Amino acid sequence: MEHAGPRATELDEGTSAAGTWLELTVVADPEAVEAVSEILSRDAAGGVSVEQPFVAEQDGLAVSAVEGAPVTIRAYLPAIDRTAADAAIEAARARLGHLTAFDLRPIGELQVREVHEEDWASAWKDYFPVMRLGRRIVIKPTWREYQREPDDVIIALDPGMAFGTGLHPTTRLCLLGLERWADDGLVAGAAALDVGCGSGILAIGAALLGAATVRAVDTDPIAIEATRQNAARNDVAVDALQGSVQPAAGPFDLVFANLVASLLVQLAGDLAAVVRPGDGSAGSGGRLLASGIFVDREPEVRRAFAAAGLRVVRREQETDWVALDLERTAT
Repeated sequence: MEHAGPRATELDEGTSAAGTWLELTVVADPEAVEAVSEILSRDAAGGVSVEQPFVAEQDGLAVSAVEGAPVTIRAYLPAIDRTAADAAIEAARARLGHLTAFDLRPIGELQVREVHEEDWASAWKDYFPVMRLGRRIVIKPTWREYQREPDDVIIALDPGMAFGTGLHPTTRLCLLGLERWADDGLVAGAAALDVGCGSGILAIGAALLGAATVRAVDTDPIAIEATRQNAARNDVAVDALQGSVQPAAGPFDLVFANLVASLLVQLAGDLAAVVRPGDGSAGSGGRLLASGIFVDREPEVRRAFAAAGLRVVRREQETDWVALDLERTAT
């Protein structure tokens, strides 16, 4: 498959201005989302977002995914260095072309356009409703009104240019897992870590549900800034730091890792190392909630976590995405 599209050098002059980005967009079958996201993320200093079609229900308080519908993956490159951006775009186009060798279902052409930060942020507002997830968690965009109901845990959110709005199944699976942990009494007083925090949605949710300390890490500085701002909006304390999971950190009672399968496999040992060990009995150890797993990659992820000393407590699936709730029962 040929992936034709405009080169960065064919875009309007002015893309070198600070605050201007090049948006790379690919529309793909759900089967190809993880592979496309990984390719685009290699040079995406502005982050990667995954937009799955959804249908709003209950006056916007719930959403349901349109199963099997094409998914839009977007990545953002800073436009200040046109030569570097051009090279990154051509490299991404070549890698996407190589995916056809794996017989994945349709992957659209790579499209490139210039966007400004303020335009990007405004565009989110059209597709980001108030959402109720589970019984208690409500995701409320900062620009929308919502009448609180008894027992609501409201996360006020403005994603900015960071991934993590609750729209994608991977994030919803994590939020529902967080609510289950809270119902089981695991969140109150816990030490929590969010790896790949994006907008900070999971870290903030843990803090609102009673975690004693919450740390959030992400390799993207834009995500760290978004997490700090969103934590302030929700009046919770989140220690947000740029970087990845560090084996010497912790231990943490609860760890979130909403990544992709390849990263989960790569980081399995480091993630296990920061989860609080138990005494060898079921239910005694800390927990890891791993999401972002395309169903075809699940066996590989399970093997990596088993080798790292984690056992699967629960499995949840939405469309083609899987989340695993794991426990570290022993040292």
